[in-house]
Amino acid sequence: MKKLLPLLLIAAITSCKQKEYNADLLVKNGLVYTVNDKFTTADAFVVNAGKIVAVGKADSLEDIYHAKTVIDAQGKPVYPGFIDAHAHFYNYGLNLQTANLVGTQSWEAVLDTVNSFATRNADGWIVGRGWDQNDWKVKNFPEKTLLDSLFPLRPVILTRIDGHAAIVNQAALNIAGVKPGQTIVGGKIEMINGKLTGILVDNAVGIVTRKIPSPTEQMTQDALLGAQNNCFAVGLTTVDDCGLDYQMVNTIDQLQRKGSLKMRIYAMLSDRPENYDYLFKRGAFKSPGLNVRAFKVYADGALGSRGACLLKDYADSAKWRGFLLSDRKHFEEVAQNIYDKGFQMCTHAIGDSANRAILQIYANLLKGKNDRRWRIEHAQIVSPDDVKYFADNNIVPSVQPTHATSDMVWALKRLGDPRIKTAYAYKDLMNTNGWIPLGTDFPVENINPLYTFYAAVVRKDLEGRPANGFQMENALSRVEALKGMTIWAAKSNFEEAEKGSIEVGKYADFVILDQDIMKVKGGELPNVKVLSTYVNGEKVYEKK
Repeated sequence: MKKLLPLLLIAAITSCKQKEYNADLLVKNGLVYTVNDKFTTADAFVVNAGKIVAVGKADSLEDIYHAKTVIDAQGKPVYPGFIDAHAHFYNYGLNLQTANLVGTQSWEAVLDTVNSFATRNADGWIVGRGWDQNDWKVKNFPEKTLLDSLFPLRPVILTRIDGHAAIVNQAALNIAGVKPGQTIVGGKIEMINGKLTGILVDNAVGIVTRKIPSPTEQMTQDALLGAQNNCFAVGLTTVDDCGLDYQMVNTIDQLQRKGSLKMRIYAMLSDRPENYDYLFKRGAFKSPGLNVRAFKVYADGALGSRGACLLKDYADSAKWRGFLLSDRKHFEEVAQNIYDKGFQMCTHAIGDSANRAILQIYANLLKGKNDRRWRIEHAQIVSPDDVKYFADNNIVPSVQPTHATSDMVWALKRLGDPRIKTAYAYKDLMNTNGWIPLGTDFPVENINPLYTFYAAVVRKDLEGRPANGFQMENALSRVEALKGMTIWAAKSNFEEAEKGSIEVGKYADFVILDQDIMKVKGGELPNVKVLSTYVNGEKVYEKK
């Protein structure tokens, strides 16, 4: 009996050791799309200290790992956390605090919405965003007469859905000092019969927005956290915030270090001297949640507001081709400085003339194959003669599929045949380098990346139009679309070694959906819901 007691004690100690936790999380019984090089699937993976430590079969992994938390996915599909390669995260959050004009069907509906907002928010500037005259029966830009009568003293600015045009009232024009006949490079101050209409396009908008008081610290924090909550609810775990000022780097970093801001952000600083000075002196900034190594430059405006710079006249506006927002020399100098300092250049280019100018400037510096990953944001209309620049110089086309399905109703009127065939050509652009990052451009479009997937694959709007899809020769396959919003989006940010797939060593960012987007019928894709979202293996959203 005395000999038996030590043996029993040893057995008990050994049993206790076997039950010690050696992992934080085990996800099992899922259809796990790893999005690795071979695009294999698994049914389980293990997470420890925020990173994936094993991927494979549940029975094998359970023999090795004893996790503190076990998630039974019950056969549901699991994907890498979705990445939005082009968005305006902070501005979207600010917009949540303003008048929402998205979906308004007339100028009168806009005014009703603004009036209600003004009643609830009695002080200061009235700010709104989201109207689109292309959705109205009368598709002309509105003018400010009714706005002036409703708000004779209180300044109002209402930005178009694309962010490249706005209508303001006379009170706002007075504060900004805008006068009839005034001109600005890269912008337009609209007049009819010698009178200001209140419509400002591209750089002209900035004359007024610079007069709006800066958000308070609380407003800024509320904007970031409000945007985060909505993004997590649609499965986003990383966003590319395109066009921030350097002060936001510290704000975002501080909130992330406190643990309140968990969204990972790839921040592009705006094309401003103070932002170049900041990053050139400091160097690239990288933390687990924040990556700052890129600059966002604007070549032209938007097609919807006729600010896109075209090689030939607009089909619906004779003798008008839009304009570049700066002269070519500016873009050449900026590109040279960014190149010399080793940073990434990401340039908004919509029209075929703007794309040609920026592609040529890129090519003159990149001089062939390279791994700089300089990006053209949108690449919306590209002349067939210029497509070669992407492959020859490894220039990355960064596109937003929902632009195609939002614009298709009126884009033909702007461009005409055959130029429309060179627009929203995502498959052709993907083929140049063999990969393409996808985004939404929210708040211009809806933040839901599943709408991105749907638009890329099915090429229809949420009403299922057109019946046969829009220019289906440029649809992406489901595999390509999923890669575009995971591993390829990560690659466009130089982050493919740390995210974008469910592989050992990468961050445990993943999303569980209620249906499999790789198999569900195309028309059902917009109805797929996010069940839960995880960042670093921590649940940050769960569907109620």
